[in-house]
Amino acid sequence: MFRSAVGLLMTTCALALAAPGTSAQSAPPMKSGLWQIRMEREENGQRMPGGAERMRERMKTMTPEKRQQFEEMMKKQGVVLGEDGTKFCYSQRMLERGAWADQGGCKTDFTNRSSTSWKWHSSCPALGYEGDAEAHFSDSGNFVVKSTGVTTSAGTSHTSTSTRTGTWLSADCGDVKPMDAKP
Repeated sequence: MFRSAVGLLMTTCALALAAPGTSAQSAPPMKSGLWQIRMEREENGQRMPGGAERMRERMKTMTPEKRQQFEEMMKKQGVVLGEDGTKFCYSQRMLERGAWADQGGCKTDFTNRSSTSWKWHSSCPALGYEGDAEAHFSDSGNFVVKSTGVTTSAGTSHTSTSTRTGTWLSADCGDVKPMDAKP
């Protein structure tokens, strides 16, 4: 149950900067290190809780021991849920390789990649998602990604929009491991 929720949260946040098959020359113009990502999401015109909000609600029902285990597992996978957003550790290797490649079986086609903005279209058959996104990098420590897409599940389609705001916190991730770290 929690494994699928963690996968959904990680995929949602990873899609914030989808960069499949990229090389060092096309790495996103952002610093490696600890980032805080905030997400606002609407589905069919109504505000919806983001993945981090849903996970925090589920964690409230856990025993203190289970919650601690869950938080440690998330941290080992490079994710820390906080009240002000989700913290991720992006290694330089992740940025250079496009570590978000093929998450959830997605195919991403870029229409623009400049030093200040990226635009792309993603098709994720395994997730039933198809959509467009645009990232704006005001500098190497801040980005905003706006996306619009359609998710189809059990024959029902839902249109969603989201805005993800990323803020670089530190070059040192502390005890938060990059998502690509080997255990």
